[in-house]
Amino acid sequence: MTSAAPSSSPLGALSDEGVSIWLDDLSRTRIESGNLAELIEKSHVVGVTTNPSIFQAAIGSGEGYEEQLADLAAREVTVDEAVRMMTTADVRAAADVLRPVYEATGGRDGRVSIEVDPRLAHATEATIAEAKQLAWLVDRPNVMIKIPATEAGLPAVTEVIGLGISVNVTLIFSLDRYKAVMDAYLAGLEKAHERGIDLSTIHSVASFFVSRVDAEIDKRLDKVGTDEATALKGKAALANARLAYEAYEQVFATDRAVRLAAAGAHKQRPLWASTGVKDPAYKDTLYVDELAAPGTVNTMPEATLRATADHGDIHGDTVTGTYDASRAELAAVEKLGISYDEVVRQLEDEAVAKFEAAWTDLLGTVANRLADKEADTK
Repeated sequence: MTSAAPSSSPLGALSDEGVSIWLDDLSRTRIESGNLAELIEKSHVVGVTTNPSIFQAAIGSGEGYEEQLADLAAREVTVDEAVRMMTTADVRAAADVLRPVYEATGGRDGRVSIEVDPRLAHATEATIAEAKQLAWLVDRPNVMIKIPATEAGLPAVTEVIGLGISVNVTLIFSLDRYKAVMDAYLAGLEKAHERGIDLSTIHSVASFFVSRVDAEIDKRLDKVGTDEATALKGKAALANARLAYEAYEQVFATDRAVRLAAAGAHKQRPLWASTGVKDPAYKDTLYVDELAAPGTVNTMPEATLRATADHGDIHGDTVTGTYDASRAELAAVEKLGISYDEVVRQLEDEAVAKFEAAWTDLLGTVANRLADKEADTK
């Protein structure tokens, strides 16, 4: 599928730099109204990501789900089953809308991601089972199963990739964990190869979170309060992501990765997640303009997508060659007594807890809606 948007637009320029633009949002009304198709056609959108918070907002609004809720209530399904039926239905429908992009890009894009139950973030075997179930439920070749990059999630990534299922590894904050994610992916490809699976059918992205790093480190820099600390605000997240890209370049140039590529394997692309700025003092396209690099994905909330289309400043590759400066910026933060390891560990814990809370809220919302439907039939 070709986009109608001019390549001279900021979104077109971003795409021309080798960045795949994915929308970080989904709802039934967005699909049924034709809005998603319009974004694909006019705004260079070539993929969609979802998470528990997105589904909580979509289903919690109630728009577009009444008929399915009534059917689920009539069947007296459990709340967990109802949530899975509703979320996988949305992902399946979005995957169908994006299928032409998937075909046109040989499976590289046209992807829709759906996350395993966040309550399983620290349970390897349950995560593997859930990933297999989600892939079966959605039943579309362009689905990606999101698995968190927790310590328990890493072996799950290896096993699920080894089964030939495409994976979006999410909630990555630290460089060490990102390197472990790439290792888990390569190990999965090796398993798949041993099982005789066509490696060219497997795709993966690694979702490296951006804005939350600045939000936490900036807060700590404010407490330090010196001029030096103030000068470092808004720099840590970009430095962290840019060094992740350096690690990506290094890992996929190794003999191990090159051997797998010769067997048909694809690189696991870095995906910039959490790209909506948290601090209104920063330009709202900061994490788009300054993270343009070939072979990456930028998944944006719609507000960020619209802002980029309106006034994004895409000025070439803004990542390659920044590595020494990025290392210096993170070292300067550490020198002020702010522990990088402590920050990224805290951010992972908070992110897992946030998604679990959103899922719990969603279960509560659906339970109430089902009860209302059941009451209407009595």
